[in-house]
Amino acid sequence: MQATRPRLGFGLFIPAAGKSLQQLYDEFQMAEDLGFDHAWIPDHVKNTDGPPTDAMHETWTLLTAIAARTSRIRLGPLVSSNTFRHPALLLKQAVTVDHVSQGRLVLGIGTGWFEDEHRRFGIDFPSAVERVDRLEEAVQIMRLLMDEGHGSFAGRHYRLDDAWLVPPPFQQPRIPLLIAAHRPRMLTIAARWADQWDTFAEMPGAATEGVSEDVTRQLERLDAACRAVGRDPAAIRRSIWTSRDALRSEESYVDFIQRSRSAGFTDFSVAGPTADDWPMLRRIADGLLPGLRAS
Repeated sequence: MQATRPRLGFGLFIPAAGKSLQQLYDEFQMAEDLGFDHAWIPDHVKNTDGPPTDAMHETWTLLTAIAARTSRIRLGPLVSSNTFRHPALLLKQAVTVDHVSQGRLVLGIGTGWFEDEHRRFGIDFPSAVERVDRLEEAVQIMRLLMDEGHGSFAGRHYRLDDAWLVPPPFQQPRIPLLIAAHRPRMLTIAARWADQWDTFAEMPGAATEGVSEDVTRQLERLDAACRAVGRDPAAIRRSIWTSRDALRSEESYVDFIQRSRSAGFTDFSVAGPTADDWPMLRRIADGLLPGLRAS
């Protein structure tokens, strides 16, 4: 019997730096109105590509407001920095957004990578090894509380003492966990705990700087790690994003989707659309997405 092909998802990764609240509300609403499946914002307290004077709203507060102003599109952080918040508090924030959105949240999380914002805001920035250790404990805490409703946890970095997750998530059995992972150990963590895995090509000045393996090799590692823990690799959605270069033409967008889909990805986003890109996004939404979804 032929396996059912996974449903494809198409989205936008919307920059937040230097924008007013109204502009961000409008861009998420446009993404929804055009029929995209999901839209994302980064989780930073400083612009990663610009001066510290650029405006940057706090991500989870902003997501709550966006959730209240939209009705269909799935949304989330791509991704929330684990260094910024205790994982139990982050989960409480996520559950609130999940209720406000009536079940449209994807809880994206990563280790945190942008050292400059940590220094400026006085936030500890441990070694890469410790950040991965903390992330591994964090996702265990989130799964414990979502799966059991309450629990205690004694880790090296985080503790819970009979913590209760009340109310529970709007989505059942849990809010989907998206884990950003680009290197072998993180891919192993994603294989065990993630509902969705996210990556992108090597990019200087970003979380993938210095990643030597291309995304195809990462996919192979993820599949192998799933099998090693007794998990069906098909149980994890796989998402990838690319720069706005994919919006140069309809052909560029289709090429990005086809290459990524052939590699094994299920969800595709374009990062950084500007005001000049929205006419192309409308042509993509009206002329290309129906056929891509049906293919």
